[in-house]
Amino acid sequence: MPEPLVGITTYLEPTTRWGVWELPAAVLPAAYPRLVQRSGGLTALLPPDAPERAAATVARLDALVVAGGADVAPELYGAERDPRTGPPAPERDAWEKALLDAALASGIPVLGICRGMQLLNVALGGTLIQHIDGHCGPPGTTGILGEHLVTPVPGTRYASVVAEASVVPTYHHQAVDRLAPSLSASAHASDGTVEAVELPGPQWVLGVQWHPEMGDDLRVTRALVAAAATGRDRHGGGAVPVPPFARA
Repeated sequence: MPEPLVGITTYLEPTTRWGVWELPAAVLPAAYPRLVQRSGGLTALLPPDAPERAAATVARLDALVVAGGADVAPELYGAERDPRTGPPAPERDAWEKALLDAALASGIPVLGICRGMQLLNVALGGTLIQHIDGHCGPPGTTGILGEHLVTPVPGTRYASVVAEASVVPTYHHQAVDRLAPSLSASAHASDGTVEAVELPGPQWVLGVQWHPEMGDDLRVTRALVAAAATGRDRHGGGAVPVPPFARA
């Protein structure tokens, strides 16, 4: 059987430069697709699109990863914008929320990473703290990941994958405030920050606040890929095959 197809959301940047070109581009750190590939999955990148196309996109996937990136717009959870909240990314917010809605409705496995975990919480009715200290790398630096200990909550899906407390690569300045009613916290940092959330029940839905793509622990993404393969086999197919004439 072919490997499961995992869609990964991307940035949409107004100006990106490579070689002689300087153009708008859909971009994503290569660590994200490499993480899924190392875990046994195939990857498809999902740049922002019209939200009404999300269901058709998800129908072709075996799993969805919502990647890290810009701060989720506080307007989505009814909060006033804090001056420390980053610039809005409305196209990405709308697209990824639509993808999450479609993925949750279809039953495919979902992994939210950093921003992706925060958006999962917001999409299901939770709120965010717009700024916290101590989770953005060494003091006085930018763009350098930090690390800290994350402790799983016993009995959760995350704890079944990573049973022990572990050190994770981290870079975030926002965090879960009010947890969405349908989600459960499945890991915490030593300061009490919610570091993982999940949807109880049969569907494999997990959000992690850290950046597994920047580390070597593949257990979470291997569990995602395994759930995707199981779900595809159970439903007799999975990703929609591409007709021969489209494989130019």
